[in-house]
Amino acid sequence: MAFQQSDLDRLDTAIASGVRKVTFADGRATEYQNLDDMLRARDAIVGVLAKPAPGATGRRRFIVGRVGRL
Repeated sequence: MAFQQSDLDRLDTAIASGVRKVTFADGRATEYQNLDDMLRARDAIVGVLAKPAPGATGRRRFIVGRVGRL
């Protein structure tokens, strides 16, 4: 299941406001039984969003050079 940052934002807003029903970006709606369920769902979404995208190597490229006077 693919999550977006907007899904996490909507869930955070619902948690902060005490609302148990959340409609995600793809149109699916979920009504949670309690705050614990919402926090577990939030942790799962954070875990998915924290993973690197497929094909991403995590490598960074640095270019090092000299700067001369003009």
